[in-house]
Amino acid sequence: MDRIDTPALPALGRLLMAWFMVSAGWGKLMAASATIGFIASAGLPFPTLAYIVALVVEIGVGLLLLVGLFTGPVGIVLALWCLITALIFHGNQIMFHKNPALPGGFLFVAALGAGAWSVDAMLARRRAAAAPA
Repeated sequence: MDRIDTPALPALGRLLMAWFMVSAGWGKLMAASATIGFIASAGLPFPTLAYIVALVVEIGVGLLLLVGLFTGPVGIVLALWCLITALIFHGNQIMFHKNPALPGGFLFVAALGAGAWSVDAMLARRRAAAAPA
């Protein structure tokens, strides 16, 4: 037995990964000036634009992960996001090693899908029901 076949586990995995991303974005939203200053201190051009991109990725794409919509592209985007931010912002060893660990989970989501308890699965069931027999 190499798989636990339950729809709850993929949903729980998405919830936990989305929680991390959305809470990180929420923290940035609540501390806009400090976050923009931190981005500028890293030497990135257009720190305000980078801040907006961070909010869109962490909150917006994180919420897509939570509900399980567009999970293939969402997993790829979040995996790349974590790798890029690890390289640019996280010199601290724990943070640096955590960020590359997250893409592994996001790539599993991208490869295996969102699971039965997701918007992707609901849309697939609707398409299958509407398809001519």
